[in-house]
Amino acid sequence: MKAVLFLFALVCTLWQCVHAQIPSEQEQHVTSFFNSHGGSTSRHTNNWAVLVCSSRYWFNYRHMANALGMYRTVKRLGIPDSNIILMLADDTACNSRNKFPGCVYASAARDLDLYGDNIEVDYRGYEVTVENFIRVLTGRMDPSVPRSKRLLTDDRSNVFVYMTGHGGNEFLKFQDNEEISAFDIADAFEQMWQKKRYNEIFFMIDTCQANTMYSKFYSPNILATGSSELDENSYSHENDRDLGISVIDRFTHHILRFMEGVNKTSQATMQDLFNVYDYEKFMSHAGVRSDLFRRPLDQTYITDFFGGVSQAEVMSPPLSLSPSSNEGSEPENVPESELPVELDQSLDFTSWISSDTNATSGACTKARREHAECQGVGVDWTSSCSCRMGWE
Repeated sequence: MKAVLFLFALVCTLWQCVHAQIPSEQEQHVTSFFNSHGGSTSRHTNNWAVLVCSSRYWFNYRHMANALGMYRTVKRLGIPDSNIILMLADDTACNSRNKFPGCVYASAARDLDLYGDNIEVDYRGYEVTVENFIRVLTGRMDPSVPRSKRLLTDDRSNVFVYMTGHGGNEFLKFQDNEEISAFDIADAFEQMWQKKRYNEIFFMIDTCQANTMYSKFYSPNILATGSSELDENSYSHENDRDLGISVIDRFTHHILRFMEGVNKTSQATMQDLFNVYDYEKFMSHAGVRSDLFRRPLDQTYITDFFGGVSQAEVMSPPLSLSPSSNEGSEPENVPESELPVELDQSLDFTSWISSDTNATSGACTKARREHAECQGVGVDWTSSCSCRMGWE
């Protein structure tokens, strides 16, 4: 009897392994639907951003504007504050020399206040240190540190890391007090990879000799770009005569200008972004490093890093070992919403999405339980439910 039970368990285990490796027709049908509607080739299910202004003092106003400009962009494209770590000296908006108290502008026209009322600074002032930055990336935090100051990523997270400040050959200064080297960042990214803290990383840096900061990277799935080559400076873009100071750097200004044409449903790629790099605009040679990145740049959406659009993950149905005599019966004491749902392979997904609001609400309820956020691409479901799923 024991031998029979052992053989039965072995057969079931082998069947599960084979079934897990060979996609079913149902899975292929669903996957082909998403791919046919412009789905991303990324495996990520959530997005995070780490934005660092490593400078302080009034004369570095433009560096704070750089970081706040990126902050506004990633929020506009769907990454919530809960998934953004903002490190900012935060001494400019209320500086006594600021003629516009509580405001930070990135242009002399002062048509957009980047500071405003809807900003959450996670690390400010003297909290902006090399140690805290490395701890954020690697997750080596003191238990007393609140969740809002932690980078709670996993192996399905795409992480955008942006840094701006004063730097040189393979180093970036933090508040004129200490420096972080290219080796430090490379080793931190390797720790993240070993600890399964990211799926892909997009690293962007705006500083003098910026391209040297990613020269030591060696971990997989990292795409990097910088504003200037070795022995080149990164220059400011525009001066405000009333403030008497530069308000933004050239590289970041043109990146943000390009990003204004991108929305949550945009299919603009990273290659499209890199194609606008121009020495005449930047007055320096911006660089790109993609040898560690596994996907083609012309198939990598900008929203894979700057947006908050989650991807749909097709899961295999659970294996049922119940006797055939019990088929059709529902498990006892199991809520209806927890029961497995089978998809009709002949189902017209497009008509279902546009017409069946009850199914929409149920799908959103389930997604809200499984994911920290769900946001939409292409279909506006806000009229029928309180959240939005990422169908592409």
